[in-house]
Amino acid sequence: MFQDTRPAALDPLGGEDAWGSFRVQHPQERAALLRQLRDGQVPVNLNGPDGSSVTTLLWSLDTERERMSFSASPGLPALDRLLEADEAVAVAYLDSVKLQFDVQHITLVRGAQSATLQCALPGSIYRFQRRNAYRVRTDGRHGPAARLRHPSMPDMQLALRVLDVSIGGCALWCPNDVPPLQAGTRFSEVTVDLGPDNRFQAGLSIQHVSSSGNASGPGEGDRAGGVRLGCEWVQLSGAAERVLQRWIDQAQKRRRMLSLE
Repeated sequence: MFQDTRPAALDPLGGEDAWGSFRVQHPQERAALLRQLRDGQVPVNLNGPDGSSVTTLLWSLDTERERMSFSASPGLPALDRLLEADEAVAVAYLDSVKLQFDVQHITLVRGAQSATLQCALPGSIYRFQRRNAYRVRTDGRHGPAARLRHPSMPDMQLALRVLDVSIGGCALWCPNDVPPLQAGTRFSEVTVDLGPDNRFQAGLSIQHVSSSGNASGPGEGDRAGGVRLGCEWVQLSGAAERVLQRWIDQAQKRRRMLSLE
């Protein structure tokens, strides 16, 4: 339902309130999301009620007048149908998050060298997380760690730095002083420590091993000289998934708040 560039249907039996947790209504937060679309030149699909679709870019925002404008290419049949309908549903993606909002009172404004679609700012924006795709990057050498036993040396307890985390898996940094770990290796018991009150146990399967000279992040030069382990969760219990999802959601909220500052 939340895939591709088509809008999600928001009129189930539960009514609009069933989507309340996905709705962004605070003016500053809505403006911050729209600025990300504008500044990042993110493609936006305008979907008309008849199924027509136009891909465009958000050019400008005027929060005082509550207006915004998109780029336009006059003469496209789909654009003409959007103008006739005077409404559309916009869909765009930010960091694997699907944004959806209504576009109303659409007007084509022609300039000397270009044309724009001007319309009212949306009263609300829906934010649908593609949770399997969203990855939280960690920072700092004292960040999250995964504790496990080396498969060929069970007496060796490892504490590998977690580079990023998603609901589907994680990436670990394995230093050169650790005996090599190969793709296809499975661990039945791994303790993942994301921080206070955010610890869980799960299985892990190494999907790929990669070496990169750019692996070290700011202040983390100790990562140089090692490999990155791309891993997938296996045997993730419901309790573990709740801990993981709560941590990911909190990380997203922190990022959204920072964007408002």
